[in-house]
Amino acid sequence: MLNRSLLLYCQKSLTLEILFGCVIAFGIFLRILNLGSREFWYDEVLSLLLSTGQRSRYALPAEGAIALSQLAPLLDLPQESFAKTIQGLLRGLYAGEPHPPIFFFAQHFWLRLFGNSEIAMRSLPMLWSVGAIAAAYGLGRKLLDHRAGLLFSALIATNPFYLFHSLNVRMYTPLVFWAILSIWALLEIRAYPRLIWQVLFILSIAGGLLTFYLFAYWIVVVTTLILLLDRRHWLQHGMRLVIAGLLTLPWAVWGTLKQLQNADFDRFGVREGNPLFLHLQDLFQTIGTQLIAGDWTTSLPTGISAILGLIASSGLILSVIYLQRSSQTINLTIGLGMSIIPLLLAFCVDIVTQKYTLGFGEGRALTFVLPGFLLLMTIAIRQLKARQGIVALSLLLLYLTIDVGDLTLRSRSMFHQISETIQLESAPTLIAMDTQAWGHVNRLSYYIRPNHRVDLLAQPAAKLGTALKTVLKNSPYQRVLWLESAAPIWSPSATEQDRQNIQQVLAERFAISQTQSLQGTMNLDKFQLKLYRLIP
Repeated sequence: MLNRSLLLYCQKSLTLEILFGCVIAFGIFLRILNLGSREFWYDEVLSLLLSTGQRSRYALPAEGAIALSQLAPLLDLPQESFAKTIQGLLRGLYAGEPHPPIFFFAQHFWLRLFGNSEIAMRSLPMLWSVGAIAAAYGLGRKLLDHRAGLLFSALIATNPFYLFHSLNVRMYTPLVFWAILSIWALLEIRAYPRLIWQVLFILSIAGGLLTFYLFAYWIVVVTTLILLLDRRHWLQHGMRLVIAGLLTLPWAVWGTLKQLQNADFDRFGVREGNPLFLHLQDLFQTIGTQLIAGDWTTSLPTGISAILGLIASSGLILSVIYLQRSSQTINLTIGLGMSIIPLLLAFCVDIVTQKYTLGFGEGRALTFVLPGFLLLMTIAIRQLKARQGIVALSLLLLYLTIDVGDLTLRSRSMFHQISETIQLESAPTLIAMDTQAWGHVNRLSYYIRPNHRVDLLAQPAAKLGTALKTVLKNSPYQRVLWLESAAPIWSPSATEQDRQNIQQVLAERFAISQTQSLQGTMNLDKFQLKLYRLIP
């Protein structure tokens, strides 16, 4: 009798609202727990270099080796005035970066407060994601009710794609916050145009545009929703959009045109295969990555991610059909506007321009469409009445399973392993690496901080053998650590002939003592390590 009473009490107490709240808390806990669980990946260390304001001081010698101790200080704040550092940051963005400045400015100030550790640098993107989780609750509650707000917030908190980017020192995390906040503010203004919501709307639009240039697609979304939902006040809304545009104007005049020249559009160009098929593949891969695979997509064949996208798209289509029959016209319009409009717009632009930007970066180029997809799912689940609990909890459990698997089964510690290998002995060491890509070089300088001499020779594979022979002539090195990258980025991968040339140079004075394969969660993380010791 007692057990039955306890069961009934638990069933009444564990409401969906409490369960959703627990899921939200666990999603935030996962973020905090994993701030420092992985090394910086390629783009993150570039964000750090840009945020220190020392990008313009970074340079490798055309030939010859350089001490890593000369490069490491560039990943920390310089000993100079604040104004001079800000000038350096602006010059770095202007000279070689294709992304707007707000993210890097925010990271710079965060760097000044908390330092350049992984935990410190990732804590700011994590806080952006917490802001997005909170804004999701506000938008869900505004559209439907308290439970919908909690469910939408829980989906944002546990979505594998957004969880990964919440622990990523890049500009994609705040985009979701700006997107959700702008629509929430728009709906609040539509109901009652208080000043605070007008200010938040303007700031969210300006913030998004100064965070990522493709956020311009979102302006089309907002404009469309204004015309569909509040056409009578189009002039007032238009004035707010104009004010947001004016806030971005100083950078647009001074920096945007130059940054567009910095963008490497060639990587979005010609690909082998049928163009229409490739565009459709990018479309479904983006959906599959954002809604199911998350960062696992870096370990999956493109076709698998596209198939997952087809499955997710089928679920979305069923949700749209169901909502049409449930008389959820306004909510359906908002959900479709936030997801389908920017996605199809990017798809059409790619076809017309013969580029492939939609699938770039495993779907991160259009991160801001994610909230629209999750909002559609939230609205559809909320209409299921008695079955909404089991469907919602099943989806959240799937997300949490993918999250925990990603964070526990897929480590990224390649450069720690390199550092440990070097620290085994206190001897002058040369690292010979077949790439000059600055993400690889700066990760070496960040993670290898020895108290003895470690120099770096970074050359394309075709030139490394010749450069190595010159550097080793009359050199004091007792060890040579040869790093072969699977993704050199700026130069072709090593051929068998390149490897033979390097081996011949090393064999003249050194003998191999260790071979190790290093890999993380993506191709950029794969290296072949070979340690050579001086022959007595």
